[in-house]
Amino acid sequence: MADSKPPNPVVFFDVALGGQPLGRIKMELFANVVPRTAENFRQFCTGETKNAQGQPQGYKGSKFHRVIKDFMIQGGDFIKGDGTGSATIYGTQKFADENFIIKHDSPGLLSMAVS
Repeated sequence: MADSKPPNPVVFFDVALGGQPLGRIKMELFANVVPRTAENFRQFCTGETKNAQGQPQGYKGSKFHRVIKDFMIQGGDFIKGDGTGSATIYGTQKFADENFIIKHDSPGLLSMAVS
């Protein structure tokens, strides 16, 4: 019997520095493990969620506000740009962690930090 579950969504960031393109980061979202978190991230990647003024909101044009060489990059704060702003597609600033099943045991894993 074939698996009827849809594949996990894949989204991307086109990254630039000083207006010069650096490349594309493609990310698989673990919707099969954290569906609410994955959908929140996916909609902010596509810009399909609107703010109170009816304008698209999301990661497009946002910055990586924290970079630690050989460890991690952190970004996605399109509210304040410094890691202290927060919004969700669910009409709140935060939502509860879904679980901690996936561990950061290899490079390239994506997480959502709740601050």
